[in-house]
Amino acid sequence: MSGVTLYATIAFAVIYLCIFIFQNARPYIALAGAAFFVAVGTLGVFPEFSYTPLEALGEIDWNVLMMIAGTMGTVSLFIDSGMPVLMSDMLLSKVTTVKSMVIVMSLFAGIISAFVDNVATVLMIAPVALAVCTKLKISPVPVIISISLSSNLQGAATLVGDTTSILLSKAANLDFMDFFVVDGKPGMFWVTEAGAVVSVLIMLFMFRKYNQKIEEKDKAVVEDKFPALLLVLTVLTLIIASFIPYKENAAPGQLYKPEITNGLICITYFVIGIVRRMALDRNTGALKKALMELDYYTLLLLTGLFIIIGAITRAGIIDYIGECIAKLSGNGSRASVFFVYSVIVWMSVAVSAFIDNIPYTATMLPVVAVVARSLSAAGTAVPPNLLYFGLLVGATLGGNITPIGASANIAGTGILRKAGFEVKPAEFMKFGIPFTFGAVSAGWILLWLIWM
Repeated sequence: MSGVTLYATIAFAVIYLCIFIFQNARPYIALAGAAFFVAVGTLGVFPEFSYTPLEALGEIDWNVLMMIAGTMGTVSLFIDSGMPVLMSDMLLSKVTTVKSMVIVMSLFAGIISAFVDNVATVLMIAPVALAVCTKLKISPVPVIISISLSSNLQGAATLVGDTTSILLSKAANLDFMDFFVVDGKPGMFWVTEAGAVVSVLIMLFMFRKYNQKIEEKDKAVVEDKFPALLLVLTVLTLIIASFIPYKENAAPGQLYKPEITNGLICITYFVIGIVRRMALDRNTGALKKALMELDYYTLLLLTGLFIIIGAITRAGIIDYIGECIAKLSGNGSRASVFFVYSVIVWMSVAVSAFIDNIPYTATMLPVVAVVARSLSAAGTAVPPNLLYFGLLVGATLGGNITPIGASANIAGTGILRKAGFEVKPAEFMKFGIPFTFGAVSAGWILLWLIWM
């Protein structure tokens, strides 16, 4: 490990420890940590580490930030319309206990998240869950945590469900249908659904005491349904846009979409909604209220984390992890293959609990290809998809362990914080750890049985 990698690792550990300890100051700690790395990279403290302010800005995922801001704005109009209360009334009329309500809402979020970005899914479903919990006078914390976890899980189900899936499709030359069946074998969709089945069993256990009966009451009346229409159009447009490739995945001459497409979609519908609201009210009160409703805490925290992850990637931390795994190729025996495969899965879980899975996955994909060739050359034919899918299972689900391991979790806890509920890491991990290990274990075992 080089000097800059060692120092970056120490700094990264200190920053994340502070983020865990000082919850109310998380955005400021993240931004301070980002500023620290930029200062070190700009001043040339380490000749091999350069990280200018312009490069740091380039590491920020503006698409995610725009999507969160736009969806939050539309959701604020959606909440003001009273539609979440009506939807909660409709949901409560279909279930009999709080436990069944939690499972239904989590599965619903998972289904949407297989085709729409995880963060957008949480921002759309969480307000409904919040309204349900308010009506039932129960804590929304475990409910919204479960929704966030389920949303993040299903992102690996299809090619369009998560950025990591898109990266994998390019590296492994997979198309949309290959996530269902590839080389005559079940694809990632079925592996993910196996994890979802296990997660339902875990939720049944975790919420075993939530047997409060739900009584059907008169449904709320909603006069303005336009914000609900905007949310539906947001979802449909995001799904349609997901079938248009990004530039790096497009064939020569094929239409491709800009990197900030999803963000532009969400912002556009918010602007439509707020302009209509101001026209009806004949004042700017709705705009001021919507801007006040934006979760700047979450937006600033994500901004800082994006810059920090970019810094440690440049410092070689992720490359160092990849090189260590590649050295475990062994003698090519079946046991050696299983060991390396298991290391890839569970190392990805551990790393993705704290590091954004997008740069990690992008770095590990070429490493996985090298490992597969090395193992095959040593005597045992290793299907590359075994290691590719193993990487996706670990990297995508690993973020469910901690409240800052995935953008969906940050969005979910941000909604809870705005509603007056501070979620401590230990409280989140009480749900995140069993959920993650159950779902990952199911995928880990099933992938091995399918491919080896």
